[in-house]
Amino acid sequence: MEDSTKEIGRTKAQALKSIKEFDIADKHCGEIDIVAFAKEKLKTGVAPETVANYLSHLSAVFTVAGPAWNFPLDERAMRNAMIVAKKLGLTQKSRHRDRRPTLDELDQLMAHFLDRSIRRPSSVPMHRVIAFAIFSTRRQDEITRITWADLDKEGKRVLVRDMKNPGEKIGNDVWCDLLDPALAIIEAMPKHASQIFPYSTDAISAAFTRATQFLGIEDLRFHDLRHEGVSRLFEIGYNVPHAAAVSGHRSWTSLKRYTHLRQTGDKFEAWTWTAEVTTPDPRQRKRRPTRPGSATGIRTKPVRRLGQIS
Repeated sequence: MEDSTKEIGRTKAQALKSIKEFDIADKHCGEIDIVAFAKEKLKTGVAPETVANYLSHLSAVFTVAGPAWNFPLDERAMRNAMIVAKKLGLTQKSRHRDRRPTLDELDQLMAHFLDRSIRRPSSVPMHRVIAFAIFSTRRQDEITRITWADLDKEGKRVLVRDMKNPGEKIGNDVWCDLLDPALAIIEAMPKHASQIFPYSTDAISAAFTRATQFLGIEDLRFHDLRHEGVSRLFEIGYNVPHAAAVSGHRSWTSLKRYTHLRQTGDKFEAWTWTAEVTTPDPRQRKRRPTRPGSATGIRTKPVRRLGQIS
């Protein structure tokens, strides 16, 4: 990590720092037992998919250890250990999640976050972030990195910097098409910073997790919104190349799992929240807006202000 002139991603950096806390970090090169480390890591309660990620990040160290620092770490032994760990069930490939939010779940989240934004104007406008994640298909960290300078309004596209891909992330800047709702959400955001969504990923993740727990929405992650957005593209008739132009997928093969959908049509066509998130930011309004609820069944409670007689 110290010698690399390339920026190391946050996930990889966290994994390498975590490995230093295990017994493997105190051993000489000839004493290292990768399989034993995998077993030790699995005992901490993580999933086999996570163990596989740790071994993958560790293998990068084995690849450069000899040529770079003359350390006797055997890259071939590392590959063999990863095969053994897989055969023993200590590791496995990440499984594709098929979880998609229902409109009812989204209505609950949007109402919850709109109320929070009105009560606490300084909070992250999560109702806008959620809608943008769906309509743009952007990942959480990508959303927070987009700047106003990255927006090509006339071309209806945005430059997504350091887009995640299996080979290279840092410097992998990709132009992605913006659908009309996503562009409208951007235009509704105030220009208070260089970023369009000047919020931390930790704040977004924590707010989303707390809200799903409070509302009793089970097994829904923020990343599932990207899955929802890509699935929607095929449901409204996009082919693979056009969908990839929006999502930024390099490999069309990775989009194949989205093309076998039974549902057709846009389930967001009459979504009342689209109008809400594409109007100016609530914190710039002088009065509390009327919460959309006629189509969602959500009741709007009147606000009792200080000194008001009930």
